[in-house]
Amino acid sequence: MLSVRILLAEDVHMIRGALVALLELEPDFEVVASVDRGDLIVRTALESRPDVAVIDVDLPGIDGLTAAASLHDRLPACRTLILTSLGRPGTLRRAMAAQVSGFLLKDAPPDRLAQAVRAVAQGQRVVDPQLALSAWDCPPNPLSPRELEVLRIAARGADAAEIAACLYLSKGTVQNYLTAIVTKLNARNRIDAVRIAEEAGWIP
Repeated sequence: MLSVRILLAEDVHMIRGALVALLELEPDFEVVASVDRGDLIVRTALESRPDVAVIDVDLPGIDGLTAAASLHDRLPACRTLILTSLGRPGTLRRAMAAQVSGFLLKDAPPDRLAQAVRAVAQGQRVVDPQLALSAWDCPPNPLSPRELEVLRIAARGADAAEIAACLYLSKGTVQNYLTAIVTKLNARNRIDAVRIAEEAGWIP
């Protein structure tokens, strides 16, 4: 029986150890590497040549989806299975855009993880049906590219003056953009607009 070579990326030490132990219970799995940071994934994968990378979304360094997209470019033979504790439609959309092969919630039964790894290794797509329906029902993005850029910087905590300096705009223009963004998203304020856009996957 050919074994499936697995790279695991999870930043919580106890969870990473439990997942390694769980995966290695399967006779056809071999965990060839495990990392705790997103910026270690590609380098480690190039060294260990896994068949499947099982990646948590929320990682230090760079997030799991950014790392998955980079891994797809650098090592396209390696399939990726994303694990997350938050089943947001926007996260699933970003995952699909990053060319991931599977998307699974962390609270899925252990045998579901093993099935997903095998399916992904065989070139199949694995997506939780409920998440797929949620993503399908998610409304289209009403914001322009410039409004998204403004909101992305605002999400980092920048005020109007800082956004203006970053984008070489006047403070008044930025304030107009922020007002338009809040209106288009039917948000209560700028913070609420950021939340809505993040949950929809319009900004990372």
